[in-house]
Amino acid sequence: MVLQGKVEAEVKITAPADKFYNLLKSQAYQIWNYAVEGEVGTFKEKVELDDVNKAIILKGLEGEVFQYYKSFKPIFQFTQTDDGRSIAKVSNEYEKLSEEVADPNKYLRLMTNIVKDLDAYFIKA
Repeated sequence: MVLQGKVEAEVKITAPADKFYNLLKSQAYQIWNYAVEGEVGTFKEKVELDDVNKAIILKGLEGEVFQYYKSFKPIFQFTQTDDGRSIAKVSNEYEKLSEEVADPNKYLRLMTNIVKDLDAYFIKA
């Protein structure tokens, strides 16, 4: 079994890509608190910004995920489409501590839900 990998998903969003990127860029915190599938935890990261590709890269430093993963790097990337919509690509690059550890799909679902919730907020505002 391979210990390193990447899980990813795309979410079609209505709000402009720039709006998403600029919000997350300006609100990039050093520590996230989260609850996912009954697990509550914190995630401390080093934030890297890629203005050209509208990507937020969170290189994990500390947190509960490191009970399962040697490395953990969530990425949010936003792209504007020709039809006026946008696409959010979310991914997690990781290295498991052992073969028994599951792929981080639950964290990917958390990221897609964050994007969907923000999109609903932007549409409503």
